[in-house]
Formats: sequence, structure tokens, C-alpha cells
Amino acid sequence: MEENQIVRADNLELFARQVVEGFITGLHKSPYHGFSVEFAEHRQYNTGESVRNIDWKLFARTERLYVKKFEEETNLRCNILIDTSGSMYYPEAGINKFQFSALSAASLMHLLKIQRDAVGLTLFDEVIHTQTETRSSPSHHIQLLQLLTDYYNQKRGQKATDICATLHEIAERIHRRSLVVIFSDMFDDKEADKVFDALQHLKYNKHEVILFHTIHNPLELEFEFENRPYTFQDSESGERVRLFPSEVREDYVSKISAFHRELKFRAAQYRIDFVEADVSKTVEQIFIPFLVKRQRMRG
Repeated sequence: MEENQIVRADNLELFARQVVEGFITGLHKSPYHGFSVEFAEHRQYNTGESVRNIDWKLFARTERLYVKKFEEETNLRCNILIDTSGSMYYPEAGINKFQFSALSAASLMHLLKIQRDAVGLTLFDEVIHTQTETRSSPSHHIQLLQLLTDYYNQKRGQKATDICATLHEIAERIHRRSLVVIFSDMFDDKEADKVFDALQHLKYNKHEVILFHTIHNPLELEFEFENRPYTFQDSESGERVRLFPSEVREDYVSKISAFHRELKFRAAQYRIDFVEADVSKTVEQIFIPFLVKRQRMRG
């Protein structure tokens, strides 16, 4: 991400507003015009439905068919889970994976706030450190932003990830059907099948799941390092090894690519929305196309 994309912790809310405004502009060609009405109180008309509930006044303004939402359609409950383990604070130069996740989460929270939907936030590594209630009040939104801000510029140390235990615990704690949004690189020392089982547990409990797989593609997937001696340190165990990248590149790329393909395949199998969140790009490059795609799918 370019230097001018680096966001200070005290500007998370401003950044989130700008991202959401960009999304709205892309949908409506003018910021905020008709947004709160269409997204909070209406949904698009589906062919074959009764025309009795079509809002013809809104049609006159937008030239699109919308119907009034019923009460049960308006109350989305969203739980955002962010991995705060050591590997999420990589890379050290530019924006790291946790910061990317925090900016994306703040943007999603701002959008849900406009829609008057309820949001909760969970921060975890080896254990769950924070799990808020799921609410829609302005004071709750401020609390969530403050939590993200507190973590934004911290170096959390060499904490490992227990994504498996976290997802199983969250699946049991959330009693009402919810949208669960996960930001994680999914690096866990457990067997891959156990990670996939934990994701499946959320789907088994009828939650809609979106996984933002946060990873730095050039460095972590493609291993694009110059062929000179490097000292690589495991950000979670602290273990160090000195070597030439060419000595391990082929084997490393083969193994991590296989895991990435399997993760993507299992997500599709379980009907989990899998988002390839390459943190070497800007948040807008990843997040706005995702929102536009989601809106079109629901249109």
C-alpha cells in the first residue's frame, strides 16, 4: 500500500466514511443520495413477487423497483472476528495485516451503522481477548471504533493463533442467526482439516460466513525476496533461520499455494464467501468491489 494510504489510528472513522462514500458513489453516482432509504428500509423487487408493496415514489426517483422490508428483514446481526496474533502484524513496512483488517472492519461497521444493523466485535489470538455484545446504538459504535484504535498501532508480540478453538467457541456463543465476518491469515499450527471443521461449525449453526483471507501476496504467497541472505523470524514462535530465499522458495510456494487452494475450495464447499484480501493493495481495491458484488448478488 502506498505511503499516502497509511492511516493514523485516530483517523479510522474518517477513513471508514470515505470508503463507504466511495461505495455509495459507485452504486448511485452521487454520494448518499437515497442510500439510507434503499438500504435500511427497502430491498430490491424480485421478479414474480406481488407488486402490492412496491414503493412507486422511490421508483420515480431512482428508476428502480424496491419493496418495503418487513421488520424481520431489517435487523441484521453481524459479528466481526479479527485475528490479532503475531503473524497479523506482518509486514513491518507499510500497512500490516491487522491494520488492513481494522480499516476494513471500521468501514463495514460504518455501513452497518447507516443501515441501523447490530454489530459485535471479537478480537482473538490463542484465546478470545474481547467479545462485545451485538448492538446498533451510536455509543456502541463508538466503543467498537475505540477498541480497533487501541489495537491499531500496537505490536502484540509473539502470540500464536488458535483459530480452531475460537471459531468453535464463537459458533456456540452466538445463539441467534448472524452474519459472521472473519479477518485472518488462517495461519494455525493445527492440521488443516481441523481449521476447516471449525469453519464448517459456523455454517452448521446456520450463520452466514464471510472470510477475508488477509495475506501479503508478493511476500507470503509468491515469496518475492531478492536472492541474498535473509534472517527470517517466525512472528508467532520467535524462531529464526538464516538462508537464501532460492533454497526454500519452490518448496514453500508449493505448500502454501496448496493450503490456499484447499482453503478456497472448502469455503466454496461450505458456501462461505471467500475474499482474497491482498494487503499489498489498498483497502478500497479489495473492500469496495466486495461490497458492490454483495449488493448485486442481493439485488
